[in-house]
Amino acid sequence: MRRPIGQDVRDAQTRVERTLTLIGLLVGVAAGYVLGTRAGRARYEQISKTARAVAASPVTKKAIEVGRQKLADSINPQPKLEPMKPIDEQTTIMIPRDQLKR
Repeated sequence: MRRPIGQDVRDAQTRVERTLTLIGLLVGVAAGYVLGTRAGRARYEQISKTARAVAASPVTKKAIEVGRQKLADSINPQPKLEPMKPIDEQTTIMIPRDQLKR
């Protein structure tokens, strides 16, 4: 099977882009390591203590809980349904909330 014209060029460009991204990542990690070691243990402890305090904060926990709930609601495949006017004692029409006209 023959490849489309230009496919080899696109494949080569993709490989070059990935390589450059990897090199950039490695440079960033190396720079962070060097700067981190120069800051020393005391600065590391200060940053670590602050991060733990922020993570343990009730405000942070509430924000994470709200964010998780919004994410769960947005990816839930089941629409939230609300009852409409019952037709009879055994039949109720349900409609998605976003289509409900109030």
